[in-house]
Amino acid sequence: LLAVETPKTLETVTTRITGSVRELCAAAAIECRARGYEPFLLTDCLCCEAREAGSFLASVARTHARAGKDLAFLAGGETVVHRRGGRSQELALAAADGIAGLSNVLIASAGSDGTDGPTDAAGGIVDGGTAAEMRLRGIDPVRALADNDSYHALRSVDSLFITGPTGTNVNDISLVLVRSEE
Repeated sequence: LLAVETPKTLETVTTRITGSVRELCAAAAIECRARGYEPFLLTDCLCCEAREAGSFLASVARTHARAGKDLAFLAGGETVVHRRGGRSQELALAAADGIAGLSNVLIASAGSDGTDGPTDAAGGIVDGGTAAEMRLRGIDPVRALADNDSYHALRSVDSLFITGPTGTNVNDISLVLVRSEE
């Protein structure tokens, strides 16, 4: 509980914190477990370049792709994009090439407020076939990433995550899902 004196009215304002990125990650872990995944929280304070986070999460996926278990890796926080575009979309696009060819992996990233940069998308969702599908449609995911054009690249393959405004904002959440191969 935080009490603050407001200068204009001299009234006391009470602020209640009802959510946090840690709670968002915990809720996601509960949902993953309910769907049969074993969840692992990687961090709830992710704070690096979006494309570096995407590359890292793709590496996590590749490491565990043959684990023989249904796994979920969670990362909450807020990454950075220095030019234009949405950070969650850029993270997803950066992960696409790293998981290329893995039929049992999905990586998703989204802003908890339902928006990501100056777009209508909350983020992006990619799997092991996303990069190849982009190339079939004439889009080079590496070039799109270099041009900070993740929105159009992801839109071309229906990989945008669109929720509309959620009424909350407790950072972003990224998720790596790995299904056991049967």
